[in-house]
Amino acid sequence: MITWMQRHKKWLIITIWISTIAFVGAGFVGWGQYSYGNKAGAVAKVGDVEISKGELQKTYSRLYAQYNQMFQGNFDEEKAKQFGLDKQALQQLVQQALLINLAHSYDLIITDKEMIKVLKEQKAFYKNGEFDKETYKLVLSQNRLTIKEYESQLRKELLIQKTFKLLPVKTSKNEENILNTIFNIADKINYKVLTLDDIKVSVTDKELKKFWETQKNNFMSDVIYEVNFIKVTSVPKEYSDADIAAHYKENKTHFKADDGKILTLETAKEKVVNELNAKAAKDKALRTYIAFKKNKLSDDIKQNKAQISKSNNPFNAQTLETISKLALTKPYTKPININGIYYIFELTKIIPSKPKSFQEAKSKVLPLYITQMKKEKLMKMANESVNTFIGKTSDFLNITSVDKLTPLNKEEAADFLQKLFVSDKKRSFIGLNNGKIVLYNILEQKLLTNKNNNVSDTVAKLKSTMFNEGLIKTLQNKYQTEIYIQGL
Repeated sequence: MITWMQRHKKWLIITIWISTIAFVGAGFVGWGQYSYGNKAGAVAKVGDVEISKGELQKTYSRLYAQYNQMFQGNFDEEKAKQFGLDKQALQQLVQQALLINLAHSYDLIITDKEMIKVLKEQKAFYKNGEFDKETYKLVLSQNRLTIKEYESQLRKELLIQKTFKLLPVKTSKNEENILNTIFNIADKINYKVLTLDDIKVSVTDKELKKFWETQKNNFMSDVIYEVNFIKVTSVPKEYSDADIAAHYKENKTHFKADDGKILTLETAKEKVVNELNAKAAKDKALRTYIAFKKNKLSDDIKQNKAQISKSNNPFNAQTLETISKLALTKPYTKPININGIYYIFELTKIIPSKPKSFQEAKSKVLPLYITQMKKEKLMKMANESVNTFIGKTSDFLNITSVDKLTPLNKEEAADFLQKLFVSDKKRSFIGLNNGKIVLYNILEQKLLTNKNNNVSDTVAKLKSTMFNEGLIKTLQNKYQTEIYIQGL
């Protein structure tokens, strides 16, 4: 995070705006259920800086929007969990808080004048060619932000920017010359690419079962939760014009057109009725929940039974996660809205996970066993043929020659070249990150005379990365970090 901020100080404020409007694209998604400490809304404290639940929610939403854009709209909560989005959000805020503590130690502040100057430079708040206060309020409102929230975050970002100005990363001519020399070392090599596709593996049940025995704890059955549940259905009601008008008056900001303007009562009437029905349904569900807990359900309310697990879930992932956090001593969930219908669950039994039998796990064990056997045989092939292989001969290559090593793609070639130019062996092999192995023999080496015009930027980025890593470690040792939420 701070590496990016230091390299792009000039564009930092523009990015604040981009990050702000990203909340809408995320749909202001939730980020899981966690238990909070008694810190009045704080989820963490770093030095003297508290991190609020709202800040964590907004940071999570911004990251969610960014990933959703990268995945072209195919990002969901399940992928968010796989990517550890909640941890990423907290980590960003912790790093920001460390830097703010540093700024405070220098007695740095952002004055109102400095902040107003930046605000008035943001074209997104312009109307008719100049900053417009009403446009400012409207845009923030559309993005579910208050002026106080936005300006508070803006002050923090400006404070971090001001702090970085005290910590410039500069490069020297000698450093540029050294890196330029590294970039211009060139090798002509003979090489051969070995892949897992080159290996054939035959499998017997005896061998597979022996492998499963060593791995059986990695193939566990799902935890099964037995529950009673109630389905709370709601019936649309008839509301008087007075009731509709009263609700509209109290909640008119809920009813807006696409351009952010508040709808008239006549135009919003259907939405008002829907909101009243939703409120009535929630009230009914809460009353049913209380009666369920007190064992005072009316006789006409039917209780159902179900077994829920990861592989057998008739509800949804969020419901399963909520149920998994229950205990037999506190077995009830609050009403959960699933596709517009409220459900209330009572946990009655937990069937623990256990290792699957060989037959149950076989279909998942087989591809892992084949992959492991192929890797072992591929490594054996590489060791046996490294001194005798005959492959392709390349042109002179330097560390940037990623398009000159067919059949490797650019990513694979970059992986190989980075490892090649730190190797001290003339003839050897290199394992790539994707499992392929490249045999190589250096035939000739020379120093090119090309001048890299971007070397200064590269040196600055390398130094900036090293500096920032060291800075964060130093600040982590200086300022205590307390996390008040369980699960992160």
